[in-house]
Amino acid sequence: MANNTNRLAGIANISVDGMTYLLSGEFTYSPGDVERKSLIGQDQVHGYSEMPRAPFISCTLRDAGSLTVKDFNAMTDVTIHAELANGKTIIGRNMWTIDPQEVKTQEGTFEVRFEGMSGSVTEN
Repeated sequence: MANNTNRLAGIANISVDGMTYLLSGEFTYSPGDVERKSLIGQDQVHGYSEMPRAPFISCTLRDAGSLTVKDFNAMTDVTIHAELANGKTIIGRNMWTIDPQEVKTQEGTFEVRFEGMSGSVTEN
């Protein structure tokens, strides 16, 4: 995708294992591997706890006639490639879907969320 240096948001595209899908709505990603929570006592802040978390990529796709929504539920080792309006490329490797997909027929859309192991989502 050609990058216009003034464009920061908007146009995006996504493919899963080389197959391009119609990106209808929000594309969200989180490459973070840890989640921290502040540990607050009655007297002061004591520090924080840290737990591992699954990096993720999620989006709303259009239910085009050429795809089978149930196939997304079976995805367990896929590569996601997305190009964003700001010129970034987001790649998710060895990812799996969570939650069964539900189609909203009024707009012909469904949400899908992929998660993976630590380091599976990268930004370039």
